[in-house]
Amino acid sequence: MTKRYAERTMMMPRTLTLLMLGGLLLAGCRGMQSEKPPVHPNQNMDYQERFDPQEANPFFADGRAMRPPVPGTVARGFLKADTRFYFGRTETGAYVERLPVAVTKEFVLRGRERYDIYCAVCHGGAGDGRGIIMVGNGGQGYGYTPAPSYHTDRLRTIEDGYLYDVIANGIRNMPGYAQQIPVADRWAIVAYLRALQRSQNAQEGDIPPSVLVSIQQGGSVSPDAGTSGSD
Repeated sequence: MTKRYAERTMMMPRTLTLLMLGGLLLAGCRGMQSEKPPVHPNQNMDYQERFDPQEANPFFADGRAMRPPVPGTVARGFLKADTRFYFGRTETGAYVERLPVAVTKEFVLRGRERYDIYCAVCHGGAGDGRGIIMVGNGGQGYGYTPAPSYHTDRLRTIEDGYLYDVIANGIRNMPGYAQQIPVADRWAIVAYLRALQRSQNAQEGDIPPSVLVSIQQGGSVSPDAGTSGSD
């Protein structure tokens, strides 16, 4: 016991010394402001041989340091190589005859929603060109060129790509809606326009049997009645 006590007594001064040195080191690490410039052992990053934005560069003929993109450069995700989907045209530039996407019930309903938001005010809920902009103000309209009816022979037989192009780029005094309506929604509107045209020129054989019975009995029919899947 006496030997262990002696060893512990001898180690105490060493321990105290180490603690004091550690405290002094920690005290020396306190942050403080200095007016002196920082010490940079390696100054390569401080003095780079580079040009800042909009700076002149005599190396190029136009004197600009900022170089324009290489001709034909396309941002990632914006290639739009599928001309049928993005532009409604074939590889030869002709309008596509039919929608280049699968038509489902959900797709047509999406088109109806977008049509009611962007198109019905001029073209009318039934696509007859009698929207509130055309027939409001006591029947006088508001000075716009009359919107055409979609139920003419010309527009019933026109290519789907033409309708898509008009939605995207406009025609005559109608503005384009490419900024407001995404590509897929433009095609959804085209699909709904075709449904509107068919609804105004339907034959008895086009009507689902369950809906036909309700019509014959004088009942009301929901817009969603008789539709399922891709019908």
